[in-house]
Amino acid sequence: MAYDIKDINLADKGRQRILWADKDMPVLAQIRKRFEEEKPFQGLKMSCCLHVTAETANLMRTLTAGGADVLLCASNPLSTQDDIAASLCRDFGVEVHAIRGEDNETYYKHLASAIAHNPNVTMDDGADLVSEILKKHPELYDRVLCSMEETTTGVIRLRAMEKDGVLKFPVIAVNDVQTKFMFDNRYGTGQSTLDGIIRATDVLLAGKTFVVAGYGWCGKGLASRARGMGANVVVTEVDNIKALEAVMDGFRVMPMLEAAKIADVICTVTGDIHVIREEHFNVMKNSCVVSNSGHFDVEIDLVALNKIASKIEENVKPNVNAYYLSDGRVVYVLAEGRLVNLACAEGHPASVMDMSFATQALASEYAVKNKGKLDKKVYVLPHEVEQQIAATKLESMNVSIDTLTEEQVSYLNSWETGT
Repeated sequence: MAYDIKDINLADKGRQRILWADKDMPVLAQIRKRFEEEKPFQGLKMSCCLHVTAETANLMRTLTAGGADVLLCASNPLSTQDDIAASLCRDFGVEVHAIRGEDNETYYKHLASAIAHNPNVTMDDGADLVSEILKKHPELYDRVLCSMEETTTGVIRLRAMEKDGVLKFPVIAVNDVQTKFMFDNRYGTGQSTLDGIIRATDVLLAGKTFVVAGYGWCGKGLASRARGMGANVVVTEVDNIKALEAVMDGFRVMPMLEAAKIADVICTVTGDIHVIREEHFNVMKNSCVVSNSGHFDVEIDLVALNKIASKIEENVKPNVNAYYLSDGRVVYVLAEGRLVNLACAEGHPASVMDMSFATQALASEYAVKNKGKLDKKVYVLPHEVEQQIAATKLESMNVSIDTLTEEQVSYLNSWETGT
């Protein structure tokens, strides 16, 4: 088996971490057991461009249990856990092309390996794999049955592709499924982002002014968790409804130019470009910490910061670069502006990724079962699949809920009732 990883000798540690995560992923384990019996992906090739973590490894195990020939590459240069990559290759028969800290050339070489795998199904976290196929590989247009997209940024790109008529095969927006975004984005991002910031800086959040740029599901989770640790949280937004929601949730809301003046820590979670720009750097307090938890490293305008910095000191602490400005202030940027929760920590906890990756697995099965029936559009999974995942998760947590009586079902289904 061909692979391109840092060191196969790291596999023992990786295997230990994969199995540790697996104990907190009971829904995915149940799906894996069924897939082993039914082999829904027998004879199919799958190329996955995802964060190479212990949780992702258990998704790869589930796909291979279903009969798929799987290749995994990284969706972000700083999100690969090299020991996990090694164990996937040695212990679980998954071909991995990913190295933590890989340069841009290597990143695209690994994407090319995923494409050369000639996939029938793809999985993306940011839509880079699909974008490369659509730009350069028309020979795969009819071969790819469907693609799964994991993150908000990727879904935005894919819906733009659909609108422009360039999408050549169906896509399932896994990110837009409730069992993903309501839990992974909110609770996963909220906790893991703070974990990354604290590991990198050892900052005490209590009493600090913590600015969250963006109040989507990720921003909601981050703002909530930062407040829970005693921070004074400020939200910046461009959407009136989201801004109003943040106010009603008890947060201060203001433009970034005002927030930057009082911030001790800023974190972007918008999916957009240059959320923090030169005018914001120019008014920041001394020693402000700037970070990003959106998918791509474009939310912080590092080109502008490089331009106005009189000196740059890399790795003043691991994953912390210091930008010294001419007036004596210093701005600290975490993880080169990349995903702070994966670059500085280990990403989302396994128990929340259990639902996200259960959704990925079942979305793939749904796509294969509906081969030829889906148009070249972006889809969301049927509601009954979400309910199945949520029910299984509740069962694993020993939580029971009520069921409707026949009388209640009849009442809800009749237009004549309600008086």
